[in-house]
Amino acid sequence: MYFPVFLFLIMAIIGTLLTSLVVAREWERGTMEAMLATPIGPFDMLLGKLIPYYILGMGSNAACVLIGIHLFHVPFRGSIFALFVISSVFLIASLGMGFWISTLCKNQFLASQMALMLAFLPNFILSGSLFEISSMPIAIQVITYLFPARYYVTCLQTIFMTGDIWFLFMKNMACMAIIAVVFFTATFRITPERLE
Repeated sequence: MYFPVFLFLIMAIIGTLLTSLVVAREWERGTMEAMLATPIGPFDMLLGKLIPYYILGMGSNAACVLIGIHLFHVPFRGSIFALFVISSVFLIASLGMGFWISTLCKNQFLASQMALMLAFLPNFILSGSLFEISSMPIAIQVITYLFPARYYVTCLQTIFMTGDIWFLFMKNMACMAIIAVVFFTATFRITPERLE
């Protein structure tokens, strides 16, 4: 079933590719210095950048699901609540990857290329949406555990085809949450608090 794959791709584009440009754009335009001169800390700054992309991602998710179910009659056997919670966790993990890349790079072009090569393409290829994970070499199968898309695609396929299986969802959401924590912790560590 291909609809969950398209849903994942839209979320990944918003979560990783678009957010990878956020902080890099500030450096490139010279507005980061002004932001660092304000009394806000790294957490407040990143939260202010995170919220609009979270709303955009979840809005796109809702629009795609509504169009898929009502216009194209895609079967949907799970609950909207489960889809919302799982998509939120995946989007936060993707935003963490995007913000980490954006904070590393001070150039939008470099940030977009890094997001494409380090996050978007590996997420797409290793998610199980293009190739079955079980048919991959063992070494590649191990690498798939590092990307949140592996867990999200599994949850989407289950929600649309089978229904709510919360044991499976909780296990996959826990893995995505760990990835999110790792990337946001790394982002906070490299985000400057003041100009040096």
